[in-house]
Amino acid sequence: MILRVIVIICAVSLFAANKSFSQKKLKDFFKFKNKEIVPIIPEDTIIDIDEDIFVIEDAYWDSLAMEEEVSLQRELNMLREDTAEVILAYDVPVQVTEQLMIDSVWVTLREYYSTWSTTKVNPYEIDGEKFADTLALSLTFENPALDWCLPIPNTEVTSPFGLRRWRWHYGDDLRLKTGDSVRVAFDGIVRVAQYDRYGYGHYILIRHYNGLETLYGHLSKRLLKPGDVVKAGDVLGLGGSTGRSSGPHLHFETRYQGNAIDPKEIFNFDMDTIRTTTMIVTPDTFSYLKEARKIRYHRVRSGDTLSHISYRYGVSINKICRLNGIRRSTILRVGQRLRIT
Repeated sequence: MILRVIVIICAVSLFAANKSFSQKKLKDFFKFKNKEIVPIIPEDTIIDIDEDIFVIEDAYWDSLAMEEEVSLQRELNMLREDTAEVILAYDVPVQVTEQLMIDSVWVTLREYYSTWSTTKVNPYEIDGEKFADTLALSLTFENPALDWCLPIPNTEVTSPFGLRRWRWHYGDDLRLKTGDSVRVAFDGIVRVAQYDRYGYGHYILIRHYNGLETLYGHLSKRLLKPGDVVKAGDVLGLGGSTGRSSGPHLHFETRYQGNAIDPKEIFNFDMDTIRTTTMIVTPDTFSYLKEARKIRYHRVRSGDTLSHISYRYGVSINKICRLNGIRRSTILRVGQRLRIT
């Protein structure tokens, strides 16, 4: 009798120890040293899992082999940069040839992606003053009522495109309140989304399918990242006053090949409409650059410092020093002329 009790106690203890050991090891169940597991299953094998029956047939393995072959061929085709293009149905890529189709818009891949920077607003190095072509850029496609959207509907322009005090203003400032939704103007892909402490603050730049780009500055919050595919009217961020800003507003720019275009050539902010369905870009579009690039000077007055001059004109101290061949430690003379642009 005593022997039987001892045997039972030992059995219970062994069972408890095994249970504790299995629970302890359960956490590491998927931490294999060799993570490549190759099941060996004979043809027509029946696998019974939780009373559900799965039959593995030859057709299943054939379909897997076909998918692998198609995937490999697709990757090889995508590497042929001279002819390869992709078609995007929103964010799903499918191999085609010669052109890029995003929704219903066809774009030549080489032209669209040949210059693509996620850090620079203007990576193109194309001088608008030397622009000599005449281009027709379609602003709407199948449905003119849905292919565009004002960044801030029913608002006013508080500071327009053009010369503002001593420097050129390359966009329109639109009135808003901090936290207001800012919307995408046209369908496209986000190229830049970052923070510029001394300028745009939090900003997003979007590349559109016709080659135009739009920039949205001084946001309080960014909701998109580079590579995101967007539709006109999508909320890209929230309005604010980050960066070099005197109060809540949206700094809105439109650009072509890096050169700014007056947004009012595209939008009628008073009527909340676009001015035309097709924009014509000519050398006159960039004629303002001659005025914008004029050299301007500041005459030093008593009490002026480089810091004060930098803040007044919105030009960095480093740039003032570079333009005038001086250092930060240089003593300024009353009456001295300093180039600021």
